[in-house]
Amino acid sequence: MSLRTSRRLMGSLGLLLAGSSLFATVALAQEDTYPEKPVEFIVPWSPGGGSDTLMRLVSNHVEEYLGEPMPVINMPGVSGTTGLKELADRGADGYTVGQVHEGLLVAHHTDLTSLNWDDFDPVAAITNSPQYLTVNADSPWQTYQEFIDHAKENPGDVRVGVTLGGIPHVHAAMIEDIEDVSFRYVGFEGTGARIRALVGGHIDAAIGDIASSGEFVKNDDLRFLAVGTPERQEATPDVPTFKELGREALELSIVRGVVAPEGTPDARIQTLASAFEQLSKDDDFIQAVNNAGATVNFEGPEAFADYLERTNETVERLSGKLAK
Repeated sequence: MSLRTSRRLMGSLGLLLAGSSLFATVALAQEDTYPEKPVEFIVPWSPGGGSDTLMRLVSNHVEEYLGEPMPVINMPGVSGTTGLKELADRGADGYTVGQVHEGLLVAHHTDLTSLNWDDFDPVAAITNSPQYLTVNADSPWQTYQEFIDHAKENPGDVRVGVTLGGIPHVHAAMIEDIEDVSFRYVGFEGTGARIRALVGGHIDAAIGDIASSGEFVKNDDLRFLAVGTPERQEATPDVPTFKELGREALELSIVRGVVAPEGTPDARIQTLASAFEQLSKDDDFIQAVNNAGATVNFEGPEAFADYLERTNETVERLSGKLAK
């Protein structure tokens, strides 16, 4: 190789390295200023529902910590999958995020969508809506064990109201699975409809929460038998957890969180997660979420991914029960 050629190669290499360094510097500067415009927040459900209510609270409070607005865009349809398909098709630049909960996993394993949680980059879990096994106050069951004993002795006799193929169906199937009992399912479009049916005595049990059932419990129309959280809830201190009843596997809750299109730069995921973590310590936000019948339960990207993976395994295992 001639000296001239060698020098030319060395010069080209120097320019390449300089260019790479400049690119890295520009990229770093861009990350330091992210976000520079509003981050669109796709909520794949209609206005007024639980997800919309809670995620609008996130939207209303997070700007202080993110530095830019995060406007909610409702994209309902096909059990929450229409908006998530749109999210998956958006650019992975950190300027579009979306809300998910366990319903996506159910929709995937009941063949409503090919998308699953791992088609996105988890950002953070934000809220938790504890779910309760709920019965009519006139029922003979004062305890969870009495309820299970009756179900064991009378297979298929207990009428349980659920949203067929939805999260409440999964939760009821989890109880069936761990207790080796069989329920008779009655389908309802939403939580409100099945709780009203329970109050009216048209079904025997349902999965409820504070927002849908709390006032009925206070008025002695309904009774909570157990709650699916690790610890007893401040709003219902007399209601035992499934865990303390020896059923640690019964984690019954709706965890709502945020994901981004797959391939979103990690630095931007961390920026978003940091803003949500700060938000999770905001007293006004915490109170607003509590007033909506939920609790603030922040988990970062890795912990949220672990939760989704673990729950996905449960839903996949129970998918056969959901089809019945």
